[in-house]
Amino acid sequence: MAKRRKSSWMNRLLQQVIRFFVPKQIRSKMGWFWFGSTRLGTSLVGGFLALVMLFSVLPVPYSAYMLQQKVYHLFAGERYDIQKKWVSLDQIAWQMQMAVIASEDQTFESHFGIDLNAIQRALIRNGKSKKVVGASTISQQTVKNMFLWHGQSWIRKGIELPMTLVVENVWGKARILEVYLNVAEFGDGIFGVEAAARHFFNKSANQLSLQEAALLAASLPNPQVYRVNKPGPTMRKRQAWIMRQVNNLGGKNYLEKL
Repeated sequence: MAKRRKSSWMNRLLQQVIRFFVPKQIRSKMGWFWFGSTRLGTSLVGGFLALVMLFSVLPVPYSAYMLQQKVYHLFAGERYDIQKKWVSLDQIAWQMQMAVIASEDQTFESHFGIDLNAIQRALIRNGKSKKVVGASTISQQTVKNMFLWHGQSWIRKGIELPMTLVVENVWGKARILEVYLNVAEFGDGIFGVEAAARHFFNKSANQLSLQEAALLAASLPNPQVYRVNKPGPTMRKRQAWIMRQVNNLGGKNYLEKL
């Protein structure tokens, strides 16, 4: 009975959202599609909320991006082995935690999942340059890796934003950082900082130095291009910049704000 009431509540909420965005003239012609879409939407929302609650306390076995990569290589007839090992945040060196914050999202501790100022700066810069600059926070990247797909898409962005707000409120900053560091891709089939630390430096994530952590973080924009085992001048320059930014942010003391 309780499950039916919950489903009914989510169904009504979804219907209100669709009514807000879809004109009445179009809704009247949707017929059974309207009914089916609301039921499907309710199931997807319910499934997402269940996963968010589940992974707020349990280690993440696989992310959507890991599965996406596995399926892609399977259809291409290629072998694709995934290296990963979940570790808790207290088993990850503070240098690594700060390196990704300095590299990816320096206002991580203060935003609500979405950095409006970063979006505004990106829009202005993208309007003046052919090189597209993103403004995704660590929270958004975590949601994308965990539940969605990669690639440039306004549809994905539209889905990603409300999902990010939910994750921010349920998980909190420390858990988001923990999940991100465990599902981020650092090389071909290498997911999470523990697997990356062992693969590239033959040590655990809690033993990483700032120099090593900054090099791993420097690969995150595209680990297939910025390779940790073959860092070029651009990557070395970014590594040095990340190390300076970690110090400018206050180093380990920054993490006390999370």
